[in-house]
Amino acid sequence: MSLAEGILRIIEDQAANRGFRRVLRVRLEIGELAGVEVDALRFAFDAVKNNSLAQGAVLEIEAAPGEGWCMDCAATVLIAALYADCPACGGFRVRATGGMEMRVVDLEVDGGAAAAPEPPG
Repeated sequence: MSLAEGILRIIEDQAANRGFRRVLRVRLEIGELAGVEVDALRFAFDAVKNNSLAQGAVLEIEAAPGEGWCMDCAATVLIAALYADCPACGGFRVRATGGMEMRVVDLEVDGGAAAAPEPPG
C-alpha cells in the first residue's frame, strides 16, 4: 500500500509542478529483483487512486530483468533472484547490478501530453 501511495504522491507533485489536472496512464518500470508483488501493487493503486487526479488511470508495468556481475567468470548475467548462482559458470559470487529498481517512467495526462517525472537531485 505504501508503494501505491508513493506513486500517487509523485503524480500529485508532478501535477502541482506542471499544471495538469488528470492522469490517464501511469507507466512504471519494476525490476524483477525489487521485491514488489505486482498484483498487490495493482490492487493497492486501484484503491488509492479513487477520488484523486489519477482516478480512472491505467497502470502499465514493465518488468526490468535482474542482472548481476559474476566475479568468477567476469561476466554480466541475467539472474532471477538475489544470491542466485551464475547461469554461465555455476559460481555463487554474483553481485546484483540491475533489476532492483522501481520508477515512474512517464505519465499520460489529460490533453495527450506526456510528463516524465524529473530525476531526483
